[in-house]
Amino acid sequence: MRKFDLLKEYNKIIGNSNIISLINKIHEYKGKQSYLLDSKKSTLDTLLNIAKVQSTSSSNRIEGIFTTDKRINEIINQKLEPKNRNEEEIAGYRDVLSLIHENYNYVDINSNTILQLHRDLYKYTGYSYGGKFKNVQNYIEENNNGEKKIRFTPLSPIETPIAIEELCKNYNELVITENCDLLVLIPIFILDFVSIHPFNDGNGRMSRLLTLLLLYKNNYYVGKYISIEKIIEDTKDSYYDALQKSSVNWHNNKNDYSYFVEYYLGIILSAYKDLDAKISILENKKITSYDRIINIFKDNIIPLNKSFLISKCPDLSETTIERTLNKLLKEQKIIKISGGRYTKYKWDNK
Repeated sequence: MRKFDLLKEYNKIIGNSNIISLINKIHEYKGKQSYLLDSKKSTLDTLLNIAKVQSTSSSNRIEGIFTTDKRINEIINQKLEPKNRNEEEIAGYRDVLSLIHENYNYVDINSNTILQLHRDLYKYTGYSYGGKFKNVQNYIEENNNGEKKIRFTPLSPIETPIAIEELCKNYNELVITENCDLLVLIPIFILDFVSIHPFNDGNGRMSRLLTLLLLYKNNYYVGKYISIEKIIEDTKDSYYDALQKSSVNWHNNKNDYSYFVEYYLGIILSAYKDLDAKISILENKKITSYDRIINIFKDNIIPLNKSFLISKCPDLSETTIERTLNKLLKEQKIIKISGGRYTKYKWDNK
C-alpha cells in the first residue's frame, strides 16, 4: 500500500532554489495586491466574470468537452439548462466552481467533500458513477500517433478510499501545525490525488477544482480573477511532462515532486502577474482600446485570435474588439489569416 507522508516529501524539496524563488515572487505579488480585495471591487467583479467563463471552458476543453463560445457564456452567465452531454458536464463544473467561490471557508478537505463535489460535477448527466469512487481499474495513457500506451497505473479500486482518507488526513494535520508553506504542500496533495485517480471519470477536472479550493482556503485568491485552468490549458504539454516526471516511482514513495511543484508554482505566479497587468489596464482609462490592442499585437509575435484579445481586455466588449480589428485591417496594420471561427490576425511589420 502506498504511504502518504507529505511532510517528508515537503522537506525533500523545500531547499530547491527554483521553488524558493517562485514562492518569494508569489508572496511579493500577493502582498502587493492584498488591498485590492477591498478597494477595487468593480474592477475585480469584471475579472471574476471573465475568469468564470474561461475556467469552466478551459478545464472541460482539456478533457475534450466542448460547446460553442456563445453557449458557454449563456450557460454560465444566464444559468441556462444544458442541451447535450457536453453541456451537462459544463453546467456541472459551473455549479461546483460557484460553490467553491462562494463557500470555500465552509468546505472541509476530506473524502466526503471530494465525493460530494464529484457528485455535483455529474448531477445533470444522470451517470451512476457521480459521487462514487471508481469500481474498475483505470489507467493514465498517452497517445502516440494513434497508438495508446499505459504511462501510469493508479491505485486499485480497493485501495482508493483508504488512500484518499489518508491523504486528506495527512494534509489537514500539516495545515493545523503550520509547519509547511502551503504553496508547496498544495501541489504535492494534487499530484497524489491525480496519481490515485480515484474516479472512473472526471479526475482531471476534480484536481483543478480542488486546486482552487485549497488555494482559497489558504488566502490565495488569484484563481478567482485569473483563470488558472486556462493557464494550464495553454501550457498543457508542460503540465503533462511535469506530471510524468514527478510520478516515476510514485508507488514505492521514491518519486520526485519538485517537477510538478515547480510547474504549479509557475502557473500561480503567472496568474498573479496577469492579474497585476489586467488591473493596471482596467484602472488606466487614458489608454484607448485601439492603442491597447495595438500594444498586444506588438508584444506577441505569433498570430492572435479574437478570444485571446478578449481575455487580455476583459473590460472591452466583443463588438469593440471586432470594430478595432476591422479598423486595423483597413489601415493595413494587421494581416488576416484563414477565416471563419479559426480566424487569426498578425501584426504587419512592413
